[in-house]
Amino acid sequence: MEKTTLYIKNMVCDRCKAAVACAFKDLGLTPLYVSLGVVEVKGVVDVDKRAEIGNSLARLGFELLEDRRRQTVERIKSEIIELVHYKDNKSAVNLSAYISVRLGAEYSALSKMFSEITGMTIERYFILQKIERVKELLFYDEMSLSEIAVKMNYSSTAYLSTQFKNVTGMTPSQFKSQHKKELKQLDKI
Repeated sequence: MEKTTLYIKNMVCDRCKAAVACAFKDLGLTPLYVSLGVVEVKGVVDVDKRAEIGNSLARLGFELLEDRRRQTVERIKSEIIELVHYKDNKSAVNLSAYISVRLGAEYSALSKMFSEITGMTIERYFILQKIERVKELLFYDEMSLSEIAVKMNYSSTAYLSTQFKNVTGMTPSQFKSQHKKELKQLDKI
């Protein structure tokens, strides 16, 4: 069976996956696999159909990626989002090894490409995602800061607080007390 893999920018959650799957079905395509940033469809997708897909996705706030380098960068972002927001960074993984294995490429090449295209390092993007997850956990006020530090695999609460302040300009307690309800959309990081 022939299939086509398409890469899509701005998919960050399960609702995104559902919206994209629905858009593909509305276009008469059969999605075989839908994941963050990746859709596999049955059959070959020609140039005209790709344009139609691109237009449909754009109306939903997504972007069909045709450039291989940008596809790779989005795959890296999707892997980090998955790790931080859906796996809660539970395993004490080495980020470079994790990304290298997940994408099947040398980390140094991936890192260089990511930096060239986004203007930030993979590590910086990872930290920003972790801080957004911490903000979300603080916002819901269901866990103490030390529980959040453990959940997010920080070596200590102090290190979490330092990194949080470096990124946001305030301590976690200041963030919590100000009731900052401004959580960034994951695709805006």
